[in-house]
Amino acid sequence: MLKPAAAVSTLLDTFRRVRALTADLARPLSDADATAQSMADASPAKWHLAHTTWFFETFVLRDHVPGYRLHDDRWPFLFNSYYEAEGQRQRRDRRGLVTRPSLDEVRSYRAHVDAALAAALPRLSPEAAALVELGCHHEQQHQELLVTDLLHLFSLNPLEPALCPPAPKQPVPMPGLTGWIEHPGGVVEIGGAGAGFAFDCEGPRHAALLVPHAIADRTVTNAEWQVFIADGGYTTAEHWLSDGWAWVQADGVAAPLYWAQQDGGWTRFGLDGRRPIDPAAPVTHISFYEADAYASWAGERLPTEAEWEAFAAPHDPLGGNQLDAAGPVEPRPARGTPAPFGDVWQWTGSAYRPYPGFRAAAGAVGEYNGKFMASQFVLRGGSCATPRGHLRASYRNFFYPHQRWQFTGLRLARDL
Repeated sequence: MLKPAAAVSTLLDTFRRVRALTADLARPLSDADATAQSMADASPAKWHLAHTTWFFETFVLRDHVPGYRLHDDRWPFLFNSYYEAEGQRQRRDRRGLVTRPSLDEVRSYRAHVDAALAAALPRLSPEAAALVELGCHHEQQHQELLVTDLLHLFSLNPLEPALCPPAPKQPVPMPGLTGWIEHPGGVVEIGGAGAGFAFDCEGPRHAALLVPHAIADRTVTNAEWQVFIADGGYTTAEHWLSDGWAWVQADGVAAPLYWAQQDGGWTRFGLDGRRPIDPAAPVTHISFYEADAYASWAGERLPTEAEWEAFAAPHDPLGGNQLDAAGPVEPRPARGTPAPFGDVWQWTGSAYRPYPGFRAAAGAVGEYNGKFMASQFVLRGGSCATPRGHLRASYRNFFYPHQRWQFTGLRLARDL
């Protein structure tokens, strides 16, 4: 079935733009940089480059283009992530052992699949075209993971190398006291509205009941977090959930990830190397446990995801500090007006569970989100590593409560 030329052209432009950004992000890497794996939660850059390509090759070219032959029939075992329907695969914690194929071979794999998909796109069925769109959003998720996984990897190098030069610094006044945006409560609609792309976990759209509440007009800053530390935030059990306190004690947690005290002041490690903490910038690389403890210490709470979505819905999801190109990636200080999107993902107090009426899609792509709806918490709003154009008010990210290698921060809420 042929689709309108305009629709084909738009989808092809999106596909090429997304694929080009991934290549740009990986361009400075050596084969060694791209092969190493720093922990089980992270994946090598080379794996991200190949896995996103495997997604298009498997679910679009293999399944919807008659006569297509796999680039290498050994590679699905290497680059499948978690799709049980696609069979056996390399263990996640052993992805860094895949020293072959080389980075250049993976780049050739990307070029092969890109050319085959571009040629096939005008002839694809609507179902297959929808999978191309899904694949583009899937790759944008991996662009963020690529950035944050590289940050974690480089942080473990004793030389603390910089991947990119620092961004020029412009003086920004410290944010004033937190302002509060009040909501009277009542029934609101949340979830994907049906116009434009949304992941399956964002729906169905449904009613949610809110209590009267207020939500902070900005996220918590590094300066405010330093006060929390100085006041014994990490050494006072009363602020912490039981599991969080056990985590702090077991892992010796005393500050956000990548922070260190040097010469009497706090520094942080970023993709631009180790730099002094910017007191006006949003605090980041904190776990749910830390976010919840800070909220308790401050006498407030974390917003629910429904409260956050109601707050964010009137705002432009293209706003804020998000990923536009390869280069410096770091949270920036707030600049006045409430900005729900960008800089840091914001922990909510909501567990990642299915919405009423949720049904996973049939087949392997049904494994995309639904089977992870346990033991994790929802984050909202995107970060400085989220590709611009990937977000919307209904977007649900999710991580386990101890994880903090992503650009994660918090925004406070209170009951009225």
